Amino acid sequence: MKPSAQPELVEIAPGVHAYVQPDGSWMINNTGAVVGSDDSLLLVDTTSTEARNRALLASVATVSSAEPGYVINTHHHGDHTFGNWLVPPSAVIIGHEACREEVLAAGLLAAQVLTGPDYGHIEVRPPSLTYTKSLTLHLGTRVVELHHPGPAHTRGDTVVWLPAERVLFTGDLVFAGGQPFLAEGSITGYRSALEFLRSFDAAVVVPGHGPLLRGAEINRVLDDLAAYTTYLADLASSGHASGKTPMEVVREAGESRFSSWQESERLVGNLHRAYHELDGKPLSERLELPRVWMDMMELHGGPITCHA
Repeated sequence: MKPSAQPELVEIAPGVHAYVQPDGSWMINNTGAVVGSDDSLLLVDTTSTEARNRALLASVATVSSAEPGYVINTHHHGDHTFGNWLVPPSAVIIGHEACREEVLAAGLLAAQVLTGPDYGHIEVRPPSLTYTKSLTLHLGTRVVELHHPGPAHTRGDTVVWLPAERVLFTGDLVFAGGQPFLAEGSITGYRSALEFLRSFDAAVVVPGHGPLLRGAEINRVLDDLAAYTTYLADLASSGHASGKTPMEVVREAGESRFSSWQESERLVGNLHRAYHELDGKPLSERLELPRVWMDMMELHGGPITCHA
């Protein structure tokens, strides 16, 4: 980890902490820790490398002497699940039913594709408790709600809502400062998911990547993501109708106000998903990710660097 980009554990409500990891780029995600009134401990996601996961657990240990009893995976990607194996065997890993399916299907693929970091020892440990629409946990008197917004960032997204504290952990439904990655989810579903996030009227939003959001900043970021989704859908619609490939569409589109966002190569990957939907294919049908990734690397101008 770069000394200038050290993670920070921030208390955003009494007993509710966000673990924020700058700079929020590939495999550098945010997580959370929630302490119950009964002193139980719940984690929202783990992170990517062994070193980062051990640093996360050490940081959480400064605010709770309890071992994690629950880990909620907001989706299956390795930067949110590769640390599952480090929590005690007694801890219950919770996720949407599609999250479990995708964790098992993906394995350690992310570490093989996003090369560069020393991942250390990592293992696949999928959720052992799954749900379909909503699930409520009671940590003593503290209420933690899990909601599935439908396919969006992935098929198995979960948002974590603390109603009393008005704190919302969005997972990768929100990239603050980066382009969203929708190749394993749904363009149409993502648009709906953004409106779903607004409906909570959260005081604090913990995005999957990027800085914490509060107050008017929440709607500003959601507005920007909605505008990006409209831009993406318009590109896809015209390009698909004219028989152009996703890469041709991106090349011809040139610069936009979204080009300065981190991970701009995701645009071509997202177009692949948009084409998949325009072809009328089922959301449960996975894209050929190696092909998508090759296009993303071409747009990036070479191998995609990862600083985790």
